[in-house]
Amino acid sequence: MASDLWNLLNDLPTFPADRYASIADRIARLLGTRNDVVLIQAEAVVALEAVAANVARPGLQTANIVTSPYGGWFGGWLRHGGASVTDIVAEPARPIETSAVAAALEANPDIRVLSLVHAESASGILNPLEDILSLTRQRGILTVVDAVASIGGHPLDVDAFGIDIAVIGPQKSLAGPAGVSAIAVSRRAWEFVARDGARRNSILSLLDQRGWIEGGRGALPGTPSAMEFFALETALDRVEAEGLENVIARHAKAAAASRAGLLALGSEPGVQAKSGSHLVTTVKLPEGADMDVLLRAADGFGAALTAGVGPGAERLVRLNHTGRRARFDVVLANVIAYGMALRAQGLPADIAAASETIAGFYGG
Repeated sequence: MASDLWNLLNDLPTFPADRYASIADRIARLLGTRNDVVLIQAEAVVALEAVAANVARPGLQTANIVTSPYGGWFGGWLRHGGASVTDIVAEPARPIETSAVAAALEANPDIRVLSLVHAESASGILNPLEDILSLTRQRGILTVVDAVASIGGHPLDVDAFGIDIAVIGPQKSLAGPAGVSAIAVSRRAWEFVARDGARRNSILSLLDQRGWIEGGRGALPGTPSAMEFFALETALDRVEAEGLENVIARHAKAAAASRAGLLALGSEPGVQAKSGSHLVTTVKLPEGADMDVLLRAADGFGAALTAGVGPGAERLVRLNHTGRRARFDVVLANVIAYGMALRAQGLPADIAAASETIAGFYGG
């Protein structure tokens, strides 16, 4: 039966069209760029596929760094568009070595585009972005960076780094909604995308999205979700109130405290500190421990620990300290829950030492 009761979720007012431009400008400031920013009314994986669909051309030589399933997907999208793809594949659950990238570029001098994921939530690794971009700048290669799991958690200065296309989603370190994303596009990248055969009249067309900019950045094409944009605006308010540098520092502290706590617990982190994501910390499941049993036990102790994703990450446990979770109580709960779950399987865990170590990072 129909109801006239007002509902906060279903009866939102239309998001004001004149505030889309402000959102784009605020995202540009977070990214440290003067490049155009287009807003994509979908989760970031759609934005990433749109980039691949617009960049790819028959015969185009590309390099694609693969450090998780996401990199594999991007290479597949490039191939679907006719591009020739040289996959540069890291060791399982490890960041790519800069030397491997340099060797691939040296062996394939016709490469015109390089794509990579900056930080990986799947396995908790961080790729050496600045070193890789130094190689691409020397060769004039167009760069595509998936920064979904790094914006707000790691320094990311698009213009200073020389990134041509950067894709972000606000649902991780920025603690925003998952149903909207953004792409920063340089002038050089627009020229590249606009070549003969450019995709048009498509939900994946970046040039169609650029029409919003050329039309004065008023109403977005399609029917925008007011809920997502109100949520994004609120997330940006929080980030700006805290300060981006402080958001990054908060995530770095959570990662350092998690790692130190795990070591004090007697466990082995998944990667070295310099190669680790600030959003999730991974730990190697010890011999004799059952992953499913451990995760169920940890859930019972109040922490949502998850298994790693992708080749090489099957025996990694992820401790999530992303966004609003990057704080003392969550970090402490994660490590204690992991230790309690180990004890539940008869394995040693020095929970007192881990607790004391983590407290030390937060002034305890």
